[in-house]
Amino acid sequence: MKLIILGSGTGQPAVDRCSPSLALLLDERIVLFDVGPGALRQLSRIGINHGKISHIFISHFHPDHTADLIHFLFATRHPPILEKREPFKITGPQGFKDFFKEIQKAYGKWLTMPSEIMELEELEIQKRSKREYEAFDIISQPVRHTAQSLAYRVVAPSGKSFVYSGDTGLCPEIVDLARGSDLLILECSFPDGEEVEGHLTPSQAGQIACSAGVNKLLLIHFYPEVLATDIAKQCRRTYSGELILGRDLLYLHL
Repeated sequence: MKLIILGSGTGQPAVDRCSPSLALLLDERIVLFDVGPGALRQLSRIGINHGKISHIFISHFHPDHTADLIHFLFATRHPPILEKREPFKITGPQGFKDFFKEIQKAYGKWLTMPSEIMELEELEIQKRSKREYEAFDIISQPVRHTAQSLAYRVVAPSGKSFVYSGDTGLCPEIVDLARGSDLLILECSFPDGEEVEGHLTPSQAGQIACSAGVNKLLLIHFYPEVLATDIAKQCRRTYSGELILGRDLLYLHL
């Protein structure tokens, strides 16, 4: 199981950081978690064709986590791609189908997919749920950001697991979901002392990892304010395990 950080930034444009997106490589499958602006371009930079994406999981509906859905669908309609396209699935929180319908309404036929190619799926936003797929299991957990925000725990057949928080504030739900995982990927938006509701600071991220007993913590989703500070030093106030400061196109093996 290999992970690639496609985007470690936010909705604020940056030269070296795209908006949030992770790619999971499992055998021949390409699974994305969030698909912020620039995600497809990042895939092309590492030699992965967007036509190989088998599944996309959306954490919530903010543009910095979803905008490249438009690019993905429009590019998929290109006849040489569509003629060879294997079916794919897009999964999001409850309300995702209505959200998707509004996007399609804005662009009309340019985002319309044959029914045999694309499947849309919704997950609970009031409680934790589990879904089993062919190559992995997913546990989704509502977290404190928007009314539809989900974090995901991915479990491979080997038993290895990682957790992706999406956007979240400090809450017991993300601690419980992360407990005992091999890797915890947390947003880290603002510096200590400049807390924003629904987001994490470095020491809050460290507190979650420590409480969950996680030995490896990866931080992403950096706003310019936190990048101007010593993120690792702030995180070390609460966490002593392995710490990785995420960057675009970082590869990790589990």
